[in-house]
Amino acid sequence: MSPVVQTLADLVRINSVNASYEGGPGEREVARYVQHFFEQRGIETWEQEVFPGRPNVLARLPGRDSRRRLVLEAHTDTVSVKGMTIAPFDPVIADGKMFGRGACDTKAGLATMMHAMAFLKAEGITPECDVLLAAVVDEEFSYRGVVKLCEDLQAEAAIVAEPTEMRVVIATKGVLRCRILVHGKSAHSSKPQLGVNAITQMARVIAAIEADNERMRGLQHPLVGHGTCNVGVIQGGTQVNFVPDRCAIEIDRRLLPGERAKDAVRHYRALLACLPEVKAEIEEPLLLVDEALDTPFETQVVQVASSLLRDLGLEAAPCGVPFGCDASKLSRAGIPSIVFGPGSIDRAHTADEWVELDQVEQALEFQRRFLLAYS
Repeated sequence: MSPVVQTLADLVRINSVNASYEGGPGEREVARYVQHFFEQRGIETWEQEVFPGRPNVLARLPGRDSRRRLVLEAHTDTVSVKGMTIAPFDPVIADGKMFGRGACDTKAGLATMMHAMAFLKAEGITPECDVLLAAVVDEEFSYRGVVKLCEDLQAEAAIVAEPTEMRVVIATKGVLRCRILVHGKSAHSSKPQLGVNAITQMARVIAAIEADNERMRGLQHPLVGHGTCNVGVIQGGTQVNFVPDRCAIEIDRRLLPGERAKDAVRHYRALLACLPEVKAEIEEPLLLVDEALDTPFETQVVQVASSLLRDLGLEAAPCGVPFGCDASKLSRAGIPSIVFGPGSIDRAHTADEWVELDQVEQALEFQRRFLLAYS
């Protein structure tokens, strides 16, 4: 194995399932590995505590102009291994792919960033500006790692590792997650007319959301398509012979660049108000809010990345993706950001997650060239 593939295998062997998932140990052991990697190579590194025992790890390579900073960011947590059909922490290589939880999302991207910095150090190359690698926690649950990172962060550009099939991503969707509660009236099931069935009332709410989804299909963004809304959780009733007096759903609304979460909430409240016989409310606080990424094409980080991909014989045109990631938080902190990495999002979170190793090697070459070219 090449050094970057060996590092990827080491990372996959470490169980870093997010601690918010059942049985997840968190990112502590991956943090130790990343810190040791840089300490061995004489690169300054330190921890930034986010949760007890779950730190971000930061590594710094000084540049010619330390007033300027480029950020390489990747998350260290993974989703659950529940339902996997392969051994999740055994990095098997077959048919040019590495299998294992996190291999694609996003330990491959992290490994390429680590080795790109190590390459510059080993070759005695001083980049034009400081390079800060941030290996952050909690992207897969509530993104508190990148929020902590951004508290005092100043930088002029960032690359965020996610599986983008070696494309430069400049637009991602945002997300609004909230809980809608319908109130009914309980009664004995032998006389349902004496009650108000919250589940059947919620069926009307869901039908209204589905009809609204048709409206959204006509509102297209050139890079990420149309907005979506998925009803992912429903809870209602306590016993089959009761008329249920409560029913709740949780929705996941994907926002387009330019859309604001507060406007989407206002829209859904108006939608509920159009059902006057249904007593429904959107609960506060909202479950999750993260608005979209929309980095201008003319930004230097985009132009440099596109030029390098062209030189490597890869697709140079920037694109958009339907998922969200840490890049939107960096962007809101005033740091122009792109998303880039080996592998496909279609392989992330899957029962047999894997990443193409030729893309891992290409991504490392891209990261090396980017650190040399960005000025």
